[in-house]
Amino acid sequence: MSSHSSSRYELADCTAHELVQLYRTGQASPLEAASAVFGRMDRVDGKLNAFCHMDPEGAAQAARDSEARWKQGTPIGPLDGVPVSIKDIILTKGMPTLRGSHTVDANQPWDVDAPATARLRAAGAVIIGKTTTPEFGCKGETNSPRSGITRNPWNPSKTPGGSSGGASAAVSAGMGAIALGTDGAGSVRIPAAFCGNFGLKPSFGRIPAYPLSPFGTVAHLGPHTRSVIDAALVMNVLKQPDARDWTSLPYDPRDYMVGLNDGVLGLRIAYSPTLGYAKNVHPEVAAAVLAAAVALQDMGAVVEEVDPGFADPLDITTGLWFLGAATVWNGLTPAQQAVTDPDFRAEAALGNKLTAQDVQALHQRRGALGSHMRQFMQGYDLLITPAVAVPAFDAKPAGHSAMTPEAMLGWTPFSYPFNLTQQPACSMPCGLTSDGLPIGLQIVGPMFGDALVLRAARAYESAFPIVGPDLGQLL
Repeated sequence: MSSHSSSRYELADCTAHELVQLYRTGQASPLEAASAVFGRMDRVDGKLNAFCHMDPEGAAQAARDSEARWKQGTPIGPLDGVPVSIKDIILTKGMPTLRGSHTVDANQPWDVDAPATARLRAAGAVIIGKTTTPEFGCKGETNSPRSGITRNPWNPSKTPGGSSGGASAAVSAGMGAIALGTDGAGSVRIPAAFCGNFGLKPSFGRIPAYPLSPFGTVAHLGPHTRSVIDAALVMNVLKQPDARDWTSLPYDPRDYMVGLNDGVLGLRIAYSPTLGYAKNVHPEVAAAVLAAAVALQDMGAVVEEVDPGFADPLDITTGLWFLGAATVWNGLTPAQQAVTDPDFRAEAALGNKLTAQDVQALHQRRGALGSHMRQFMQGYDLLITPAVAVPAFDAKPAGHSAMTPEAMLGWTPFSYPFNLTQQPACSMPCGLTSDGLPIGLQIVGPMFGDALVLRAARAYESAFPIVGPDLGQLL
């Protein structure tokens, strides 16, 4: 370990930005950082179950290669030597991508990197393993027949959320500075809110995907980090287009670090405590988000309480989602179907009831919502809401209660609208409940306004830095 480890940091708790500074000055090495992270995994992942695959040998080799580059003063990218994890939905060369499912055969070549994985590797990141997901990423908590129950580092009796629950728990507990997740109805932002880290769902297509999600054009990829600066660094790496994704956006020359500290002075921010329809917002969540709105106003933003003026689109989201579940289900053999998660099975059954006319009507209603929000955002730079209506609830096994649209997403009414509209949105911590669970603030930008979302999040973070959980309970 470096001399740095005797200060208030342990290398496992450093942000990516901090690690790179330490590598640059020779105060720590990528191999030391990787061994600190694997040491942390050894100590706490038995309680959390955030990883379904670890690759200590591959990570050590990548860290040694990175170390050699730093010694020569030739790092190959802004994340060279930084430990990162990949959600078990995203293809990763040399590691199985099992999608939390017994239906996927682990015994395959696994010789393809998804675009985002390839970008991270090309930037020098050290890939430490794959994080847990519910089967096919099908719900907002992380449990599956294949990998069991994943738990929240702030309180292991609680869920980390989902479907990127393993990713968020890993980052929160110091098991990798960065985790790559996916977000189809809140799957990056829900766990970020529950686990107290920063989670970004970029504009759809900004991070290319391959293969495309069976759940269609609601599914985004996005990072979990312990700081907004890290998210900007990651976005610089992940935003390059990829020809394998026909929905990926054109080349974006922007450096997301430039202007990150420009603050919110003069920004017009719409603050909507319920989006006009959310019923059961936990009072401590509502109070914390109101306080965050006041704080942004104190920083010079022009904050106006206003609802965007659309009805709850839960049935649009779940209709399109269940259709995706049915598509996957209908491609499985009866033997495979027999070993699926009962929650996934229930979603597929609901999806199989939809007619072609139903689906077309859902797409038309989605288009109307997208148009409505593009127009609403012409009057505002940003929209802020709670990230999730409730704090983290109890962690339970798959199939613990009947899967209905309300059970699936009714408690997260703020997340799924912005998958339908494809807007960039983040969750960042804005306080704790009286029993010590994180609360998330959601910042939503106009389409393609990813940099503005990061800038506002950075302004808030500058006043209220992100803190991690006390891991003593896990050791």
